[in-house]
Amino acid sequence: MRNVSISRRAGLGAAALCAALLAGSVACSTSTPASAPTSGPTSGSTSAPPSGPAATPGSTPAGSAARVRFTEFARLDMPVAMAVRKGDPTLYVAEQTGRLRAITDGEVAPEPVVDLSAEVSDGNEQGLLGVAFHPDGDFLYLDWTDADGHTHVTEWAFADGRATGRRDVLVQRQPYANHNGGQLAFGPDGRLYIALGDGGSGGDPQGNGQNTGTWLGKILRIDPRGTPYKVPEDNPFVGKPGAKPEIWAYGLRNPWRFTFDRKTGDMWIGDVGQDAWEEVDFQPRGKGGRNYGWNHREGNHPFRGGTAEGAVGPVIEYPLREGGNCSVVAGYVYRGKRIPALEGRFLYGDFCAGWVRAVAADRPGRGEDVGRVEQLSSFGEDGDGELYALSLAGPVYRLEPGTP
Repeated sequence: MRNVSISRRAGLGAAALCAALLAGSVACSTSTPASAPTSGPTSGSTSAPPSGPAATPGSTPAGSAARVRFTEFARLDMPVAMAVRKGDPTLYVAEQTGRLRAITDGEVAPEPVVDLSAEVSDGNEQGLLGVAFHPDGDFLYLDWTDADGHTHVTEWAFADGRATGRRDVLVQRQPYANHNGGQLAFGPDGRLYIALGDGGSGGDPQGNGQNTGTWLGKILRIDPRGTPYKVPEDNPFVGKPGAKPEIWAYGLRNPWRFTFDRKTGDMWIGDVGQDAWEEVDFQPRGKGGRNYGWNHREGNHPFRGGTAEGAVGPVIEYPLREGGNCSVVAGYVYRGKRIPALEGRFLYGDFCAGWVRAVAADRPGRGEDVGRVEQLSSFGEDGDGELYALSLAGPVYRLEPGTP
């Protein structure tokens, strides 16, 4: 596992940017690959949820992928996450360096909405990592790591473009500097879902992924409007001795990005791999309590002799190193109107290799390349279901129909 300290400023070289965020056990490409990988395995999982999509061999039929253009919409300092607010056309984008920026009609507001740049830690996978708005639009939530490297989920009251009344919802001490997760999103049930990595180092030395007595290596589900929050009574580990009741899903290494399908409510989880495999996991709407296998399994494969009986296998996996692959970035199932040929397709990409692929959500597999984004860090979805791609190098791209 590489842990490389860097200086986090705008305009960093590609090699430094590559070390900054997601890389697992391999070095990232230091330049944009000339072409995407031309082959790769599909999941082949036999343990995918029977009520959800099953992994199928092969790729999407030739000629069926949409032609997509990635049009630069704005440029920021290391953008890593995006959220929208009910009834508000503004895009809110988190910069890893600690600022939440507002973009309206392609114009970046000169002053940040929130500025944590003097408080965030500044190494590798740390910083300001996630952003979400309450479904009512009245509260803003940020996921960030403090000067000691510990994770905070912090709430602000929000009105008229201003964030006030700050308070911490929860804090997780981090044993190492990497694998912080950082994704925040409200699900179709109105609950806040929070991604936390396994605590870091390499190989999950503390065994956190399979330990339901810790939040590390989990996705949590809470109602943040409490003192400091409420645990939903239907969470799968409520009342189970020794288990944290906030846990919704476990057995994850570094679920850097997860998303919800706005039509079905299903969850897609991109879990960054360790030695050999990157994976995308699938969770049907409302089906909590699932074990995704880490650190007994990496993708569909035993990890260092481990077993994971009853674990749910990924619906997509692909190998590290091939074509410069290093870290999976989960996107969204497209439900917009601008690109009809993308309807119902799940988009995902790789941070180092730079490819973006689309695959039918009901038949997940490798999919087909639809574009390239250097230093891809995240995807975003606006209120109309249109998609965006963020690059750690600075650009925020809007997905638009390509030329036939």
